[in-house]
Amino acid sequence: MTAPSDDQRVVGRVVKAHGLRGELVVEPRTDNVEARFAPGTVLLVRGSRLSQVTSVTVVAARRHGDRLLVTVEEVGDRDGAEALRTAELTAAALAEAPDDPDEFHDHQLEGLTAVLTDGTAVGTVTAVLHGVGGELLSVDRVEGGELLVPFVAAIVPEVDVAGGRLVLDPPEGLLDPAD
Repeated sequence: MTAPSDDQRVVGRVVKAHGLRGELVVEPRTDNVEARFAPGTVLLVRGSRLSQVTSVTVVAARRHGDRLLVTVEEVGDRDGAEALRTAELTAAALAEAPDDPDEFHDHQLEGLTAVLTDGTAVGTVTAVLHGVGGELLSVDRVEGGELLVPFVAAIVPEVDVAGGRLVLDPPEGLLDPAD
């Protein structure tokens, strides 16, 4: 999938179909879930196997664990929902900046270089994963593979958006390869 344009942000990814009436299981990629998935909201669709569906209009959305169950006008059955599996949902960028200087939009973090406190490059942030327990940074490691880093001040003490990097101070074992 290609990156969204500068004025579009990925707000969710369709994981799978739910039920027979075409509900979508969506993994949100936004901190502003209520506004981004409010009834009447139009989201652009990228990566759909349904070429005629380039946008969807949200009818309803409800929490389902750390995901959402989303009903859209354009999909009325399970087959239609399955055809949207893995599609990304995008929306126009919000103009306002976060009020808290220690809060960031996902798009501000994606693409930053992750370095250790001594300056050693670890990799590049590819995504921010939102879960019930908090946010994780997905880092594409320099030596290959993915590293998931809890986005907390104790482990990520510095974020320099303008400088294009963030500093990691990982606890012992976080950088060890998985067995």
